[in-house]
Amino acid sequence: MFVGGYLVKNYSVRMFLKGMLEDTAITRGRRFAFFIQALILFSLVTFSVDTLPGLSVNVRKALALSEEVSVGIFTIEYLLRIYVADSKPLFIFSFFGVIDLIAILPFYLSLGLDLRSLRVFRLLRLFRIFKLLRYSVAINRFSRAMAIVKEELILFFSVAMILIYLSAVGIYYCERYAQPDNFQSVFSGLWWAVVTLTTVGYGDVYPVTVGGRIFTFFILMLGLGVVAVPTGLLASALSQTRYEERD
Repeated sequence: MFVGGYLVKNYSVRMFLKGMLEDTAITRGRRFAFFIQALILFSLVTFSVDTLPGLSVNVRKALALSEEVSVGIFTIEYLLRIYVADSKPLFIFSFFGVIDLIAILPFYLSLGLDLRSLRVFRLLRLFRIFKLLRYSVAINRFSRAMAIVKEELILFFSVAMILIYLSAVGIYYCERYAQPDNFQSVFSGLWWAVVTLTTVGYGDVYPVTVGGRIFTFFILMLGLGVVAVPTGLLASALSQTRYEERD
């Protein structure tokens, strides 16, 4: 009976923690989600403040203490998520599992080590912001929309890559004699093709011949479609996911 009672108690604790960590439909799940979101934002603010010059010793000590507390809470959260996961390896190697690990790993890699080169790992603390994706309904809806139009987007980006290459070839033949320094080869024209098709137009490289300008006009018209097509696809898919949620 003791063993059975222990198992039941252990199971109930696991279910309680699982609800708190994964189910935002219940009160404790929502409160925990808001707490973690607030802690993530707080840690990002302290990270930014830590880069300010001329901070006093006391301020830096307070920032270091806040980092230790934040990492400690994130570590406990990560271990609890492994504990309640139905498949522990599946969670550890999942997108959110990797993000949760990267959010705390830099702290432990540099802990107790006086190697300046390892300070670069502190930049990985910025991955902590991706932990917010776990609690965003809009992001989840966006991921479902991406899944709906995945094949169309793959086809579109394949066509876009072909257009970029053909644009680079075209501008090379139009401008290679007028601007031999800027258009030495097709590879030199790739940068121009990218910034033109995406309608960015930095202006660092531009056509000077009549043929090159006419060619650029048609490329710019195509560029408007390059921007508009994926936008329309995603907008349609997002509308579909909203209708599915209402149904």
